[in-house]
Amino acid sequence: MTFRDWQQLSPAEAARELHQRVRSRLSLAQQRATIAALPSEADLAQSFSSAQRSLPLSGVPYFLKDLFPVAGQPMFAGSTFLPEVLPAPAQDSALVRTLRTAGAVFAGRAQMHEFAYGITGENPHYGDCEHPRFPGRTTGGSSSGSAALVAAGIVPLAMGSDTGGSVRLPAAFCGLFGFRLTPRDALVSDAFPLAPSYDTAGWFTANATDMKAAIGALIGLSSDARIPRGCYLEMPGLDAEVARACQSASGQLAAPADAATRTELLAAFAPALETYHTIVADEAWAVHRGWAERFRARYDPAVWQRLNRVQALTAAQRESARRHTTALRQTWAQYFWTHDFLVLPASPSPALTKAECTLENRNRILTLTSLATIGGLPVLTLPVPLPSGLTTGLQIILPAQRSAVVPWALENFTTG
Repeated sequence: MTFRDWQQLSPAEAARELHQRVRSRLSLAQQRATIAALPSEADLAQSFSSAQRSLPLSGVPYFLKDLFPVAGQPMFAGSTFLPEVLPAPAQDSALVRTLRTAGAVFAGRAQMHEFAYGITGENPHYGDCEHPRFPGRTTGGSSSGSAALVAAGIVPLAMGSDTGGSVRLPAAFCGLFGFRLTPRDALVSDAFPLAPSYDTAGWFTANATDMKAAIGALIGLSSDARIPRGCYLEMPGLDAEVARACQSASGQLAAPADAATRTELLAAFAPALETYHTIVADEAWAVHRGWAERFRARYDPAVWQRLNRVQALTAAQRESARRHTTALRQTWAQYFWTHDFLVLPASPSPALTKAECTLENRNRILTLTSLATIGGLPVLTLPVPLPSGLTTGLQIILPAQRSAVVPWALENFTTG
C-alpha cells in the first residue's frame, strides 16, 4: 500500500489494517525482532483520527527507529538497559515533531542493531532481523526493524538513522528507497548517538513516488531546469552480479567516470575505512564510557568488542584519521565544483546470510558507505534488482540534501 492507499482509509480501518498486517506478515519471532513497541489498535485509531487531513503526509503511518525519543516512552536503542541510565524522554524528538506537523501517524518503535553499532541487523537480545522475502538473510542494519517493516508492507514509511550506512545498506538489501540527511541536522540532534560527527537521520519507502512525497514534506524539494551532471564510479571488491547490475542501472543517470576522475577518487578514498573505524571508536566510547564497564555483561559481545577497540587506538592513528578526513572532504568539495552527484554501489553483495555476517563482509560494506559518511554528505539510495531475485542499490551522493538531483533521479530512474 502506498501513501495514497493509506490515506483513503478511515482511522478505524487504518488501525485494523496495520495490526492485521503485523500478525499475518511477521512470525512471532520476527515481530519481536522488528518491533520495539506497537500501540493498541484503539490507540492507533485515535492517532489516525487526530491527524489533520489537509497535510501532505496526513494518515501515513510510520515506524520510528528506537533511538529517537518519544515523550514518556522508554528508549532502548536495541539494548536491554538504556532506560536504567537515561530517564524516559520528556518530549518528542525533533523528527517526531516534524512528522506530526506533516500529518504522519506514529505507529510504533522499530528494533535495531544494539546502539546502532553494527550493520548486519543482528541482535542477541531480541532476535536477528530477517529479510521479509528471504528468511535466513539479513535486512542489514542498524536500521533493521525500520527496513523490515517497510519491506514487509506493514507501513509505507519508516524512520532510521545512518552513521556508516545504516539506511543505505538495508535499503539496498531490502529493495527499498532510502534517504540519508546530514550530520548535526536538527532532525538527528536529539537522537541517541553512535558517533555525533557522522550520525544522520533518514527514512525508507517502498517506491519513488512516496520517497519524493516524504522528502518534500520533511525537508523540501528543489528544482532545476538543467539536466544534472554526475558519473558512476565503479568500485573494486563487488560480487560479479552486483557489479554488472549496478553498472547497468547507473547508466540511467550517469556515464562511468573517466579514467582521470576514477584514479583520483579511488586514491582519495583508500584510507576511508580506517579513518571511519578510528573516529567512530573514539566518539562511541565517549558516549558510553559513563556506564560501559558497569553494564559490560549486558552488551552484545560484538558491540562491546567494537566499543572497547578504543583502548588500542594510538595518537598516530587519531592524527592520521584527522588528516584523511580533511583530505577526503577537500576531494569531495573539488568534485562537486564540476559535478552535481556521484553514483556508487550501495552494497558489495545481496543480503547476507547469518554465516556471511563476518568482519570481512562488514568491511567490504563500509568501504563503500564510509565515503559519504566521512564527507558528511546526504545520499539517496535507489534499489537495483539482481537476477537471483535479491537486490542491491545505488548511492546517489549529493553536495546538499535539498539538491535538485533528488527529484530528478526519482523521476528518471526505473527499478525494473
